[in-house]
Amino acid sequence: MTKKYQNIANKAYPLVFVTILISIWWAICALEIAPPYLLPSPPDVAAALASDFTLLLRHAGTTFAQALLGLSLSVIFGVLAAAFMDRFEFLYLAVYPVLVITQTIPAIAIAPLLVLWMGFGVAPKVLLIFITCFFPITVSTLSGLRSVDPDIISLMRSMGATPFQILTRVKSKAALESFFAGLKLAAAYSIIGSVIAEWLGGSRGLGVYMTRARRTYAFDKMFAVIIIISVVSLILMKLVDIIYKKSMPWNENLK
Repeated sequence: MTKKYQNIANKAYPLVFVTILISIWWAICALEIAPPYLLPSPPDVAAALASDFTLLLRHAGTTFAQALLGLSLSVIFGVLAAAFMDRFEFLYLAVYPVLVITQTIPAIAIAPLLVLWMGFGVAPKVLLIFITCFFPITVSTLSGLRSVDPDIISLMRSMGATPFQILTRVKSKAALESFFAGLKLAAAYSIIGSVIAEWLGGSRGLGVYMTRARRTYAFDKMFAVIIIISVVSLILMKLVDIIYKKSMPWNENLK
């Protein structure tokens, strides 16, 4: 029972913190420290959320689908890239520094180029999400693959194991923890990348809704869409967490 109460207490802490933040926000609006047209009150945001809820759900579905597609592609190619860099040292020395350099380029700077090259369809949005998510997945997976004890690798080789057998039977299991850490981070990035891509064009998506709200100075709707973006990100991260627990049933800390 003690562990159960501890779990309940751990979940209560963030709820209390969020409640405090909303209370401070409400107090700032009630005391008119910030003008209503710049900072709408929580009831105003709730009203905007309720009035446009159906529309927001449709836009959220588009954003979520794009994010999921881009994230899935980044997982496939990120894991493959990590496996090849782990296997071939020259590839690691050549590619890894370039991956690090790419992280100095903000996604908002790449997005207009992708739109110019590929138009306003789904392709540039998915590609931007892929670029955003590829780095954390590749780096975290590579770190996990390289964390295996060299003595275990030597033992496997002495028993006649091939590099592929070492990868699938030893390294892949050792890399799961690091892989899911990167995947959870990439899941949050995928929603952000999708919204940024939608800022630059399109007919549906939370980024499109946000752009329209900004142009009309509807800040209550801006706050409402920010809440929806946070909820969609949390849903995607929760899905990753569920897969994580299912993939590692032997880990007692996940039960």
